[in-house]
Amino acid sequence: MANRQVPSEGVLLGRARVPGYEHPRVITVRGEDIVDITSKAAPTSRDIAEQGDPAAYVASAKGPVIGNLHQILANSWSGKTDLKAPSLLSPIDLQAVKAAGVTFVVSLLERVIEEQARGDKAKADELRKDILGLVGTDLSQLEPGSPAAMEVKKTLIARGVWSQYLEVGIGPDAEIFTKCQPMASVGFGADVGILPISEWNNPEPEVAMVVNSKGTIVGATLGNDVNLRDVEGRSALLLGKAKDNNASASLGPFIRLFDGKFTIETVKAADIALSVTGEDGFELTGVSNMSQISRSPEAIVGATVGRHHQYPDGLVVYLGTMFAPVKDRGGAGKGFTHKLGDVVSISTPSLGTLSNTVRLATEAAPWTYGASHLLRDLAKADLL
Repeated sequence: MANRQVPSEGVLLGRARVPGYEHPRVITVRGEDIVDITSKAAPTSRDIAEQGDPAAYVASAKGPVIGNLHQILANSWSGKTDLKAPSLLSPIDLQAVKAAGVTFVVSLLERVIEEQARGDKAKADELRKDILGLVGTDLSQLEPGSPAAMEVKKTLIARGVWSQYLEVGIGPDAEIFTKCQPMASVGFGADVGILPISEWNNPEPEVAMVVNSKGTIVGATLGNDVNLRDVEGRSALLLGKAKDNNASASLGPFIRLFDGKFTIETVKAADIALSVTGEDGFELTGVSNMSQISRSPEAIVGATVGRHHQYPDGLVVYLGTMFAPVKDRGGAGKGFTHKLGDVVSISTPSLGTLSNTVRLATEAAPWTYGASHLLRDLAKADLL
């Protein structure tokens, strides 16, 4: 089941391009079939998230079968799509797309320790001993903003190793940024884009929370928070340029809605696997363990939406990753960066597998269908 593209159970919500319709269709999975559940009561993914019980709504929704699940998945790959058959889109539409950064203290502190030690194991052990003496042997238990975290902050400042990344990693305030505009995310099989100017970039395998306008988490999906490490490395003020580009936000393949069997606790226990396969034969694998996250999904959502910031159409928020690829590619000491044509797959049994191909953002399909187009097309179809 770990290698399934779609989980074999659960209430799944998605969107598809279906021939004969100008607007995307809202879909679900029933066995091996994809069912179109678009209706006037809920013509968008956003509208379903706003239902009192989204999972119950989708589970009971009626509609025609539009095709076989596996055939539609196969037809969703960019460059192989038969326009006469359905294909998947990102499972969200009008929701805002946000992301959290530096949410795994364990990997963050270890990177700081390694950087400051400059290869000297004795120095690394000394700094690690200082930190562990303050918080205990399990760094994953360090709660950002807590008194223990502030003591670690003092120690690191005294060592001269404090940074803006440590501030959002263990300080009181989470880093929340806009990943892309509503309607701009891409789905399973689509190309994901990197800027031509970037020479050091990587995938970020993450879980994304789906949240309604009241701030209630209603489900989860997988995401690739495509990252340009060299651009952000020049200046944190270039975060928007590093993160928000054409086809740089991937989500899917489906939203799995919370019900009795799938809950926030399932998400917290998930291991998110990553694989990258290059046309040059290069292979990279890794895992991000959600149990190691330092800010809980609820805390990240609470930092994003509330009395301080409303989202009338709801939102999706990437939770961050502990995985930073370091495997050399192209020579010793060169580290990892993408090459065009890389296939990136992000998976966990409860959510399936999200796969995409890496292209230049300038060569990926342009984003031309926005919220205004969707609303006009829904109005023409008498769905508003």
